[in-house]
Amino acid sequence: MASKPAVIERPQIVEDDQQSSITGRGGWIVTVYNNDFNTVFEVIRILMIATKCTEREAREETWEIHHLGKSVVHQSCEAECRKIGDTISTIGIKVEITSDN
Repeated sequence: MASKPAVIERPQIVEDDQQSSITGRGGWIVTVYNNDFNTVFEVIRILMIATKCTEREAREETWEIHHLGKSVVHQSCEAECRKIGDTISTIGIKVEITSDN
């Protein structure tokens, strides 16, 4: 008995601005730098709030910040990166928003 062929769905066409919000990529990055006054728990918490990442991801990024001096914590479009950077900087952490091109 022959099996029925699978249905092939047409891919959705997404504009560049939509794609960056869907994939989290958009040509801009948020870099967070280490300091001597925020606790590890404060950094984990603000990363989870700002980037909506999991606790595990926030812990990994915080480890990088603490041990390597900085970490790229998000990649997206410029507007989203600026919003995230503004949120993270509310607790006194140095944040840099740059184009990754």
